[in-house]
Amino acid sequence: MKEILQKAIDRKQKALSEYDSKRVIASAGVAITREGLAASRDEAVSLAEGFGFPVVLKGCSSTLTHKTEMGMVKLNLGSANDVAQAYDEIIAAGAELDGVLVQEMIKGVREFVIGLTRDPQFGPCVMFGLGGIFTEVLNDVSFRVAPISEMDAMEMMEEIKTKKLLDAFRGSPAVDRKALARALVGIGNLGVEYDQIAEIDINPVIIAGDRPIAVDALVVLNNS
Repeated sequence: MKEILQKAIDRKQKALSEYDSKRVIASAGVAITREGLAASRDEAVSLAEGFGFPVVLKGCSSTLTHKTEMGMVKLNLGSANDVAQAYDEIIAAGAELDGVLVQEMIKGVREFVIGLTRDPQFGPCVMFGLGGIFTEVLNDVSFRVAPISEMDAMEMMEEIKTKKLLDAFRGSPAVDRKALARALVGIGNLGVEYDQIAEIDINPVIIAGDRPIAVDALVVLNNS
């Protein structure tokens, strides 16, 4: 983990790639998608077949912050041919990439966001709230100054207006709140331990069954 951050700092990166960002948050106890970084079309197909269809392909680079707008995200790919075509389209876009990220397709109707910011007065602060496309529109979030305890994390869940989405919902089981709490505590600990991390944005965290799984993540570096 330290090595990932230090290499990025040495290269003067402003952020980590999605692949490296997820490796960092996974080290803190956040559940992430099964995924791998492909350097060729054949490798992308092999990874996809290993995970099982459908899968998602994404262009992966530390400089890509708006992947969807650039056509770098291909969802719900259901066959080897789909993966091969999507890989070629991502490469043809001409961006400088570390590789193409192949990840399992996680489906769920409930989406949340977990984040870390650095307040000039209070230092690292953990954020939790409603995720997906509604994050900025509804701004339904709760904050705590890091480090936080499991009890703090549980209280954060109770503070959002849409907290009922954490309960059993439309035939889906209640969210595993302890797993969510571990993720929130872990993200707070990252902020306390590593000054190199300026921000963390994990959005969305999709609820698959009762499991919260991070399907996208961005770690912004404090590279002054």
